[in-house]
Amino acid sequence: MSSAKIAISLHPDALREVDQLVGGGLFPSRSKLIQDAVAEKLQRLRRGRLARECALLDPAAEQAAAEEIFLGETEWPAY
Repeated sequence: MSSAKIAISLHPDALREVDQLVGGGLFPSRSKLIQDAVAEKLQRLRRGRLARECALLDPAAEQAAAEEIFLGETEWPAY
């Protein structure tokens, strides 16, 4: 998978911690640490969005729809 190069600015204290983690062998490079951190943050944001969308659902209506499908009273909806 190809990567795009970007420039970022970090607070000196954050950069010092990044360098300590790389120096301690937890990450092979600054780049890998930052790639992993961004990927983790994006994953958390996606999970948060899913949780917010699920909170909008009406549990009683969802249960009734599921029971109809399990009892064979209706077809699974096409999406």
